[in-house]
Amino acid sequence: MTPSHAKSYAQGITLAVAFTLMLLITIYPRALATESGGPISHGILMLIMWGLSAGFVYGVGFIPRSRLLRVALGPWVAWAGFAPGLASYLRFFLE
Repeated sequence: MTPSHAKSYAQGITLAVAFTLMLLITIYPRALATESGGPISHGILMLIMWGLSAGFVYGVGFIPRSRLLRVALGPWVAWAGFAPGLASYLRFFLE
C-alpha cells in the first residue's frame, strides 16, 4: 500500500464519519444533551461543528493554500472535533 492509498483511505473514513455524525446531529439532536437533560456547552458544540467542517474539507480532498487553514481544517482537528460528538452518541445509544 502506497502512502497515497493510505491518505485516500483516511480521507474516505473521515468523510464517512463526518457524514454519519452530521446525520446523527440532524436526526437525534437530543443525544447532545447533558445527563441532566440540559443542553451541552456552546464551546463543546462549537468544537463538534468545527470538527465536522474540517472533516468535510479534508474528506473531499480540498487543500487550503494558507498554512493556518491547512492546520485548522486538517484531519487531526477533524478527529479531535468528532470525539466529543461521537462520545455523546455512544453514551446516548448505549444507555
